[in-house]
Parts: sequence; structure tokens; C-alpha cells
Amino acid sequence: MTFLAGEVVMHDGVRVTSPARTWLDLAAALSVDELIAVGDSLVCAHDWTFPHPRTALCTLEELRKMVGAHPGLRGMKTARLAMPEIRVGSDSPQETRMRLTLARSALGEPVLNHVLANAWGQAAVWPDAAYPRHRIALQYDGGHHADPDQAHRDARRCAVTERLGWREVRVFKEDLDGEKPFVLEKVRAAITARAAKSPAATSLPPAEDAVG
Repeated sequence: MTFLAGEVVMHDGVRVTSPARTWLDLAAALSVDELIAVGDSLVCAHDWTFPHPRTALCTLEELRKMVGAHPGLRGMKTARLAMPEIRVGSDSPQETRMRLTLARSALGEPVLNHVLANAWGQAAVWPDAAYPRHRIALQYDGGHHADPDQAHRDARRCAVTERLGWREVRVFKEDLDGEKPFVLEKVRAAITARAAKSPAATSLPPAEDAVG
């Protein structure tokens, strides 16, 4: 294997490949969606308005340059297919999976890193993904959300979301399974309910087009 300048770095005294080069090397072993999830993890960043700010391990531009610098590397087809679907703001592989499921449907891609502000303009809720046009906040709840303390925080989060005029949709692992994941029906139902209350809401695409 050959490495260009900057593709090998020191970490805790050990020489390792850079985050962007590691991502490209993984293209030879992973599926497109798995590589998208890795890319999402590397570029994920949250600014100071989030409860837990996060700095990206690399940028989208660094990933693009890495792809361009190694046109003949094994796995390049997978890398090129994954690159356009990597986004900043996804905290976990399951959040990536949720986003991709929605983005590839007629419902369209949700927005990441969207913050709900209160009447004073202060950040109040940080949904995992959102449809701002419909005021829909998506929250992916993993296994740890069964913890009583976390469940209490989730209930409070939902109450604040509703008070701000948004509708919260909680998504679970099983909602992402199958050929026609139930998350599509959940989001469609939420948007339909919002549209019924707001004449300005955009109408939904036909149900038969829900899966792209």
C-alpha cells in the first residue's frame, strides 16, 4: 500500500492512517450504506448550541479529496457511490439508516442539526432529524431509552417539542426493518396530521410512491 502526505498520522504515539484514508480503505470491505454510516460518523459535528458539542474527525471535502487522489484503489466504486449521501449531523449508524430510508422515499430527506428555539430564541430541542417545513421532529430512540431516567427526559423533550408547535415522531429499531420500513408510515401520518391543521402545509406524494 502507498500513502500520500498526510494519510498517516500519529495518535497516542502510534502511527495510524488518517480518518479520511481509513474511510477509503474500508470501502473495499463494506457495503455502500455501511460506508455512508462510517462517513457520517467521521464528519459529524455539532456547534456550541448543542448540549454536547462535537468536532468532526474529518470534513466532507477531505473525503472527496481522498477519493480523487486514489482513482485505482480497491473499493473505489463503493466510495464514489457512498460519497454523495454522506451528511454532517448524524450521531449513530441507526440515525444514518433512518435518514437514508426517508431520503430514498417520496417523503424526501430530513434535515440534520436543526435546532428548535423557544420564544426567547434559545436552543430548546435538538431533534435527530427534522422536516422544518412540516414542523416534524424525528427522534431515534435506542435501547438505552428504556432507562427510567432517560424515559423521563424523553417525555420532557416531547412536551417541549409539542409546546413549541412541533410534532415529535419517535423512531425505534424495528421501525427501520423490512422492505417497507414502518418509519415511512409514521412520518407520513405525522405530516398528514400537520397538514390537516395547517392550510399552508404542503400536500404529500401518493402513498404508492413512498418507497424509492
